[in-house]
Amino acid sequence: MANGNTRVGLIGAGYIATWHADALRATSGVTLAAVCDVSEGAARGFAEGYGIAAFTSVADLIASGTCDAVHILTPPHLHHSLAIQCLQGGLHVLVEKPVAESATETREIEAAAQKADRRFHAGHNFLGMPAYARLKQMMQKGDLGRVSGVDIKWCFPLAPLRSGPFGIWLLREPKNLLLELGPHLMGFAVDLFGKPDILHAELSHPIDLPGEDTRPQGWRILARAGHVNLTFDIALVETVDDRSVTVRGSSGRARFDYAADTLIVDRENASDLVINPLRRQSDMGWQHLREGMRNATRQLGSLNAKSPYGLSFRGMNAAIYNSLGNSQKPDQRFSGDTAVTVMQALDDALALLPDEKLKPAAPTVQTRKPKPTAMVIGGTGFIGRALTRRLVRDGHDVRVVSRGRTGPFPDLPDTVETVGVSLHDTAALTEAMQGINVVFNLAKSLDKTWEDCLKNDVGVATGVADAALAAGVKRLVYTGTIASYDMSDPARKITEDVEFPEDMSDRNLYARSKAECERQLMAMHRDRELPLVIARPGIVVGEGGPLQHWGIGRWHGAGAVRIWGHGRNILPFVLNDDVVDGLVRMIDTDAAVGQSFNLIGEPMLSARGYFDAIHDALGARIRVSSGNLLAFYASDAFKHLLKKYALRKSGLIRPSLADWKSRAHLSPFVNAKAKDVLGWRPESDKQTFIERSISQANLFGF
Repeated sequence: MANGNTRVGLIGAGYIATWHADALRATSGVTLAAVCDVSEGAARGFAEGYGIAAFTSVADLIASGTCDAVHILTPPHLHHSLAIQCLQGGLHVLVEKPVAESATETREIEAAAQKADRRFHAGHNFLGMPAYARLKQMMQKGDLGRVSGVDIKWCFPLAPLRSGPFGIWLLREPKNLLLELGPHLMGFAVDLFGKPDILHAELSHPIDLPGEDTRPQGWRILARAGHVNLTFDIALVETVDDRSVTVRGSSGRARFDYAADTLIVDRENASDLVINPLRRQSDMGWQHLREGMRNATRQLGSLNAKSPYGLSFRGMNAAIYNSLGNSQKPDQRFSGDTAVTVMQALDDALALLPDEKLKPAAPTVQTRKPKPTAMVIGGTGFIGRALTRRLVRDGHDVRVVSRGRTGPFPDLPDTVETVGVSLHDTAALTEAMQGINVVFNLAKSLDKTWEDCLKNDVGVATGVADAALAAGVKRLVYTGTIASYDMSDPARKITEDVEFPEDMSDRNLYARSKAECERQLMAMHRDRELPLVIARPGIVVGEGGPLQHWGIGRWHGAGAVRIWGHGRNILPFVLNDDVVDGLVRMIDTDAAVGQSFNLIGEPMLSARGYFDAIHDALGARIRVSSGNLLAFYASDAFKHLLKKYALRKSGLIRPSLADWKSRAHLSPFVNAKAKDVLGWRPESDKQTFIERSISQANLFGF
């Protein structure tokens, strides 16, 4: 340690790394020192944002001597080997959950820590929440009486089960779902009651991934710890968010909501039969108000830096590094011993389930090597998956470009191959396009700065085009977005002749970036004869698509949405299969080259009509609220001022009322061009459209 500070490095620069980095910076006695990722771009980009060192090799990170400890944030199948490597290299380690893929591997990590005289911590962050500390203190003081039962739940939708990506570690095997989420639940039980005895385990709500590879969306585990009955519930369908620990005692019932960091206690009182229920409910009402005000004040005062999730990492880090810095025993909540107990309990639960329920489907045996003539970039996404399968049905072999070497096509080994090629590597893309006649570029990049958009979206789009020209590809189909239009005027009809705004610096980055991609690609068509066709899909719905579609409104869980605007104007919905049909028609339609097409379905439903149709078809009433666009704009402007003058951030997008109005799709679309040039015929029957977009779309996962 340097100057009494523990220098910490992060291994893995993905989404979760930002949470760890921000929490570490807020932890006393800790210095964020380095980041390591096999992707040099990811490592350097992250390092520049935090002013720390960047590495692409764990061995180089260890040898550099820049760190005393590391947080391992990679996919779980790498945790075991990386943890042991770092421990043997003299570093303390915190490993994100699941710390390993089995209890055996976890014991091996703990043994390596003991041998190296280093510490192994488990990233059970929710145990660091302030409200959980209050719950634990109440139990220890006996305020809840004698505890007889506890319900621990993770009921929260998991979108990848229905819409991908399907190649992630989480979905590789059925057991991975429990290994990923179970440590949160089991961590609470072990910390409160010690080692549980697992009595029963069952699965529910199965769903088929591509290739008829079934995954359970519901897990229920019954256990006992001493005299306390434990129930663990995991529900990953579209459901109201219920991530909670409910403790039932003889003197009260406490519910800790670890998604919101709130604690509500329901207790008896000694009032008479008339006043008793009023007093009881009033007491709970005041508790709800207190908890809500506490959280609102805390988040407002910190500009949301102290969100419940952020606080969980801060609490975890404070506990770990306070004990480490003061040479005290490890906090038992996050110790290696506890990690072993948690993982053993999960292994015990898995052992009670039938083997056939935990085995992934065997891949279809390949009988020939694919000979691709079509390439789909972004083929693992919602549109890309359907497009790839349609191309196969039409007689094409397909090469799918993906970040990994596996994709959602295990049942099509003879006709689909997946290649892992960097979209920034034009030479590699050119090589991958050899023998390819048509390339569909469905890729998109959701960046936070315009500079990143120019690199990761615009630069990639033109790089793909350069590769297509070099490889002699006959047709490049690029998917833009209707979001690039100014759709704020209800009186103006949108056709392909309507130009994007000249100045888009006040538009959201996605709309602006896609427009710039189109501009540069069309210039390549004019100047270098790029055989380009541009497709702009509308609000795409259908099987494999999400219930919580942000093209319609701002969602608050699966049961409430604030729609963009009043919600009475007809929205530009389009079925995914119809989008795919339009894309396929662009392959051989020579008149389409150099043209753009808005793939918008027939006028069918408003936002409110869409949610009414969900209610009528599926019996689920979603709470719909109008979104005042002027209020959205005002809020955006206020946040802009805070970021610019309070947080001193640069490169911000100035607020735009037209941008917010455009999200409501106030301007109607005309889809005549796609019909005339491509012979495209989107679904025209309203009832059939509703059946395909709602009734048959598995929006809720069951």
